[in-house]
Amino acid sequence: MRLTTRSRYGTRMILDIATHCTAGPVRISDIASRQGLSTKYLEKLIRELKKAGFIASKRGPGGGHTLAMAPEDITVGAVVRSLEGDAGLVECLDNDDLCKRIDNCPTREVWVKASKAMYAALDEISIADLLKEGSFCIKTNPY
Repeated sequence: MRLTTRSRYGTRMILDIATHCTAGPVRISDIASRQGLSTKYLEKLIRELKKAGFIASKRGPGGGHTLAMAPEDITVGAVVRSLEGDAGLVECLDNDDLCKRIDNCPTREVWVKASKAMYAALDEISIADLLKEGSFCIKTNPY
């Protein structure tokens, strides 16, 4: 499995919100400008991150986005799963119908272990770990 822009940009968006929300909720257009990303693409990702419980949003004047939980409680693994699903490193791990040798595949266990190791490593890294020293804006009661 190759991590897509969804995971990379979603993680960057959460980091940007954590870094810049001290003045209030952060607007998508500001994130897009700072990160050099498409506003429309970030709007799609923010919906999924809200659904996963990482982001809280407020509409209207003065609206925008904040973290819905503490940065130390958001792991990169959780962000990847919310945006990519719990996909394995090879397609046959997610769909048994793709391989006729599924029952006697000599390498299947290798890919299962590698997938588990990748997610275990990502689960050990929190957003707080990725942030440099500074203050974080946390919205514990979503709007």
